[in-house]
Amino acid sequence: MTVNMTKGQAISLEKKDGGSLTSVRMGLGWQAAPRRGLFGSRTREIDLDASAVLFADKQPVDVVFFRHLVSDDGSVRHTGDNLVGGAGQGGDDEAILVDLPRVPVHIDQIVFTVNSFTGQTFQEVQNAFCRIVDETTGQELARYTLDGGGQYTAQIMAKVHRVGGGWQMTALGNPANGRTFQDLMPAILPHL
Repeated sequence: MTVNMTKGQAISLEKKDGGSLTSVRMGLGWQAAPRRGLFGSRTREIDLDASAVLFADKQPVDVVFFRHLVSDDGSVRHTGDNLVGGAGQGGDDEAILVDLPRVPVHIDQIVFTVNSFTGQTFQEVQNAFCRIVDETTGQELARYTLDGGGQYTAQIMAKVHRVGGGWQMTALGNPANGRTFQDLMPAILPHL
């Protein structure tokens, strides 16, 4: 059963039987919103990019994004860059896989971001979401809708962080501006 998350909401990544999830997928989907023009509606391709920044004690130590598809330790993997979107409320346009047991013990948070590499604002995007899926079973565990449009070009989507001996996901959904994850670092730091 999927949990529709709200900004700031946290969910445990423990299984109902008490076991821990081993592999999760953070999926991102979106569609270009139609724009009304003189000659009817049209859409413009929008290149959103998902990134995962790995932190140890509030310091960035690695990043997974379209130019660095696998973390240095191999525990986090990006499935590839989608330049146009299109899945919207269906499947994932971009995904980042996290093998939780392989994440080095010093990594305590993984922050997921989305940014408009081509510079369009979220007013030009519709049906955008991020979701977390149990990669072993394919079951969607949580979904966070990136709604509200706005004059920003990025969002700090969510973070997966250690709590005790397990992991928890927190929906952040904070708007920001920037074309790359590097541009977003000042906006990420308050959420650590």
